[in-house]
Amino acid sequence: MAQVQCIPQRGSDGIGFTNYWQNVAAMKSEKPLLRLASSATQGGLSGLDDNARFADVVMPHIDDAYRLAHWLTGNSTDAEDVVQDASLRAFRAIRGYAGGSARAWLLCIVRNTAYSWLRKNRPTAVVTVDDLEAVELAQANPSDPDAETPETTLLAQIDADQLRAAIAALPAPFRETLVLRDIEGLDYREIAQTTEVPIGTVMSRLARARRRLTATLGGKSID
Repeated sequence: MAQVQCIPQRGSDGIGFTNYWQNVAAMKSEKPLLRLASSATQGGLSGLDDNARFADVVMPHIDDAYRLAHWLTGNSTDAEDVVQDASLRAFRAIRGYAGGSARAWLLCIVRNTAYSWLRKNRPTAVVTVDDLEAVELAQANPSDPDAETPETTLLAQIDADQLRAAIAALPAPFRETLVLRDIEGLDYREIAQTTEVPIGTVMSRLARARRRLTATLGGKSID
């Protein structure tokens, strides 16, 4: 897997708490056990057969796919099942890939596959996803979720194990958004493409995810 910087670089919208970024970067640096195949040589997609296109588009991001599936399902065995199924779906759809962010394209397939798996195997886990949508529409917050606030200071003081447990306890829409932004490093447009929601919803979910993390880790009540 490609070398990952210890502290992800952020632009002007970055929030300045080093320990938090060290912890989430370490989560991305963890090496997944899943390996479907070796990556093909990078190159143009024109003229490639389906196997070569799959290797070129999908395989460079298979670790990202596994990490997202693991965060959504909660364990490695189920994550592997989800990624295998998602990889098959991606292979069948590979001719329809028209360019753009290959990672966002794949993660969208992984996310949809994971939720299909959850609906079949853990239907109660998906109820929270559906119930939150109406709440978000009423409580959408257009403020910048990456702006530094007093609450973010708390996240800088939390160790990795506490942070991991708190992220895992977030409702699925908030958890996936925070993982995609803070651990996987996707921009808002890519997250919107992956989760199939407007960018404003992405920003709202990210802000609320960080507020919930702060409340959980600080022992406060959650709105």
